[in-house]
Amino acid sequence: MEAMTGLSIVIIIAIFLFIILFLYFIPVRLYIAAIASGVKIRIFQDLIGMRLRRVPPTVIVNSMITATKAGLEVLQGKLEAHYLAGGNVIRVVQALISADKANLGLSFERAAAIDLAGRDVLEAVKMSVLPKVIETPLVAAVAKDGIQLKAIARVTVRTNIERLVGGAGEATILARVGEGIVSTIGSSGTHKEVLENPDRISKSVLAKGLDSGTAFEILSIDIADVDIGQNIGAILQTDQAEADLKVARAKAEERRAAAVASEQENFAEVAKQRARVVEAEAEIPKAISEAFRSGNLGIMDYYNLKNIQADTQMRDAIAKPEAKKKDDNG
Repeated sequence: MEAMTGLSIVIIIAIFLFIILFLYFIPVRLYIAAIASGVKIRIFQDLIGMRLRRVPPTVIVNSMITATKAGLEVLQGKLEAHYLAGGNVIRVVQALISADKANLGLSFERAAAIDLAGRDVLEAVKMSVLPKVIETPLVAAVAKDGIQLKAIARVTVRTNIERLVGGAGEATILARVGEGIVSTIGSSGTHKEVLENPDRISKSVLAKGLDSGTAFEILSIDIADVDIGQNIGAILQTDQAEADLKVARAKAEERRAAAVASEQENFAEVAKQRARVVEAEAEIPKAISEAFRSGNLGIMDYYNLKNIQADTQMRDAIAKPEAKKKDDNG
């Protein structure tokens, strides 16, 4: 009796595990929903095969049901391949439905390529139907009269499905528009021309075909705001004048230093000459002493020499009285 009870428990557990495995490999509710929606799907080849290929049947079958109800025919194999490649199957199917309703002619292959390229294919389709407005950052440029202008532009773009794979993004559009604004303002004769006709900026920029090679098509460029900035020309002139002043001061200081150096050299030369005179005058008493010893000079000759010197000094004093007063005072 106990053996029969244990066997019954094992059978019940086995049946329970079989039911779990059966429902896991064969999602009955999903199969019924697919059949009711008109999606042709097989239990063993498709549902169990997707489990074995590690593809969630819920994602694939629900996507096929959505596409079928929208009037699109999407092959199961393509959806599985896109999932295994790392794509977002649900977003691709939603994008295909939106594109079909808008008559954009988007194929599954292109939608899958856009999705695998890392772009949001559904958002791209929405932008094709409803254009997007992107605003440039504040762009500063200087007109020919030296006045700075600051402008902000609003660019209306829509997605170009054909160039979405490999095309440049919004950053390129903003950079090109900013470059066009700088070029247009810089080529204007005066800042007043730009303020009087701001649309000349948008017309000039739009005519350059800035959407070439991008994933977008530029519909319009509108100047939202133009403000006057600094007088760059006056600032540059002021800076140049200050630079010239510094150069002139440096040259003047160089000339002054050269003059001081030359004067010091002259003073040094005069000092050397004076030293030589003093040295020569110091030799005179020695020469007189030597003349006395050798008998070449007598006492009367010496007195005559002193009288001559005194007479010379007196004559110099009479000839230069002002110098004499300075020497006495000083």
